[in-house]
Amino acid sequence: MSEPNPGPAQGPGSGPTPGRTATAAQAGGGRGRRDRAPRGGIRGREGLAGWLFVSPVLVVLGLFLVVPIVMALWVSLSDWKGQGSPFSSGVHFVGGENYGQLVTKSGLAQSDFMTSLRNNAYYVLFVVPLQTALALGLALLVNGRRLKGKGFFRTAYYFPSVTSSVAISVVFLFIFSSSGVVNSLLAKVGVDGPAWFADPRGIVHLTLGAFGMNTDAPPAALADTTVGGLSLWDWISGPSVAMCAIIVLVVWTTAGTFMLMFLAALQDIPLEVEEAAEIDGTGRWQRFRHVTLPMLKPTLFLVLTLGLIGTWQVFDQIYVMSQGSPGKTTLTPAFLSYQTSFINNEWGQGSAIAFILFAIIVAMTLLQRFVLRDKDEARAKAATRRAAKAARSGSGPTTETI
Repeated sequence: MSEPNPGPAQGPGSGPTPGRTATAAQAGGGRGRRDRAPRGGIRGREGLAGWLFVSPVLVVLGLFLVVPIVMALWVSLSDWKGQGSPFSSGVHFVGGENYGQLVTKSGLAQSDFMTSLRNNAYYVLFVVPLQTALALGLALLVNGRRLKGKGFFRTAYYFPSVTSSVAISVVFLFIFSSSGVVNSLLAKVGVDGPAWFADPRGIVHLTLGAFGMNTDAPPAALADTTVGGLSLWDWISGPSVAMCAIIVLVVWTTAGTFMLMFLAALQDIPLEVEEAAEIDGTGRWQRFRHVTLPMLKPTLFLVLTLGLIGTWQVFDQIYVMSQGSPGKTTLTPAFLSYQTSFINNEWGQGSAIAFILFAIIVAMTLLQRFVLRDKDEARAKAATRRAAKAARSGSGPTTETI
């Protein structure tokens, strides 16, 4: 007599039972409820206390930062002339007309704005690399182990950065005057110095003239082709002689601040790393290029970012030393915004210039961040994003059942 087959034996864990499943679900639900932070008690009030602590700062930032920005944005889109409130009924919305007069419509406004962009672009092109290289060189110098009197040199190099920019600008006006120190030194070596702040000639044009080109009759392809109200010949003029004097002033006064940043980063590099590289037989230049400079990349990004922002916003030196002269070759967007708003009472155009300048600074910063990014880290993040996307779409690795 055969016994009925009881079926395959089920050991512990071979399959969930209804009772066990219900118990696990209740336990999981209870665990999920227990993991949540209690609403009452001391911990429940931490969020409210945090908002109370930061509320004064948020109010101050809102009143003195957010509200003025919103008001300036409205002014750039209106025909306000500086009389009365910009939100009165007599002020009309004009849309992008103020921006169009600066960028697309031919006229004096477009010509001045493009001239200021050209001048500021050359200013940035010269100042940022020079001040960064000088700051890094000074930091390496005062960080040397064998240098005597480090405190004195650090203070001396940093001192111009804490001195009033107006006072230094006035001093440089005397130094670069026709009978100033610079022209006197040039005369000793047989060079007839220019009238620095009265010479509108660009250094690129001067260089081409030194090689025999007739700068008074430039090539027709450059003189007759215009971009933004300026001919290509004007675009490639380079910074003027007057702008070069301002560039020297700014590089000298700002390098000290960036020197301290590089110095702090250099002192944060472990000494064992440089000693190990020296033991491996690397030279001084190889250690700097392959050891020191890669470890300075975060600080280099900070210095370049601050340099870009500061150079695109240059105003003090222009106002004191030249006010855009000679021939508008030292005109910058920041000074043009001030001149358009406070002198010409074209507040809409002045605000539009400020917002265009803001967009330029943001774009340059993002571009610089992209160029200086850590490529290995970027590739790792991209691979992680691709893996997460594949997992969400269900195209990840699967197991087959045989």
